[in-house]
Amino acid sequence: MSLPPLLPVKGIHARLQDIFPEGSPNRSNCTWEIAARTIFVMIYIGAVEGRDSWLRPDQVTRMTDGQAARESDADRIAWAIESLRSSKGEIAGRWYAVNTRESIRDDTIRAGLIANGVVVERTGLATTSPAPRYALNRAFAGLFDPELEGDALKRAIGDWQRDYLSAGALARITMVRKGAIAGGDHVLVRFPNGETRRMAPGASSLISQAVIEVFAPRYLANPGIVFLSESRHKVVARDDDLAKAIGLKIDAARNLPDIVMVDLGPRDPLLFFVEVVATDGPVTNARKQALLAVATDAGFPAEHVVFMTAFLDRRNAAFKKAFDGLAWGAFVWLASEPDKLIYLHDGTPEIVRTVAGWRSA
Repeated sequence: MSLPPLLPVKGIHARLQDIFPEGSPNRSNCTWEIAARTIFVMIYIGAVEGRDSWLRPDQVTRMTDGQAARESDADRIAWAIESLRSSKGEIAGRWYAVNTRESIRDDTIRAGLIANGVVVERTGLATTSPAPRYALNRAFAGLFDPELEGDALKRAIGDWQRDYLSAGALARITMVRKGAIAGGDHVLVRFPNGETRRMAPGASSLISQAVIEVFAPRYLANPGIVFLSESRHKVVARDDDLAKAIGLKIDAARNLPDIVMVDLGPRDPLLFFVEVVATDGPVTNARKQALLAVATDAGFPAEHVVFMTAFLDRRNAAFKKAFDGLAWGAFVWLASEPDKLIYLHDGTPEIVRTVAGWRSA
């Protein structure tokens, strides 16, 4: 059986950016250059599912530019055998130092490629066995065929993503992509009561739309939207009747959050203050106290007030920038992972035991 055709490392690296777009799980571990070099070596030695050929991480460290240029099957097979033999001599021009093999194994192969199902692991080997154990998924390896180009390549990548990435991963990629390219058209937001509002295009509007259309019906028993702002200075919608019904005085000049919601399901309604963060403006401790004053002035006890910051994605720069300033005792919700919630608990031993499922002595 002839070895699979070779695509240069640079070409592999470029294709990885399209195969794993922004929003993909463990994206950086799958798209950095060391991942491209690892995949190149696997294809070079024929470590592809179904060929009974496997990679050992230190083989990646032993590859050189000179060897990579030798593309005949005979040269590749000879190197695959030779690179598994112990060697105490220095390898001139080797791609990586000897001690890089652990990083290749743990950060690239396990945390990235195996986690996304693009590398399979050989069965029947002891954990401590030095035998080679990794191979590329056959369908994934096919995406690096040099003859696959243009529209055919785009279709092949799309087919692979649909077949091999999880529904959650695909949803996350779609949401992040929408946030990145938002523009040119309005965002139509549908309220729980069926009414609609138009918002200007942009990531903030997309996150607001997700909070109202996805978060609210998922987490609130009987949601209502009291206030929706497109920015700090422009009110998109306000429901004064609903606000009066719950005793809340809506004053847009009072620096309200981006969204005010209410859950009318519980006996005592819950008031939700939501900040939408595409670039800046999360619920900090100071912001939480200011919003709490708005709620208590309306007669809401603190225990019936919920604070939340909504982001597009946890790998987004806005999330990383804001996280260390987020208020304790508040929620964080990610539009790209709608079934997950982060709660910043100002912890006590009791909450740790509850979360861990411990039993009191």
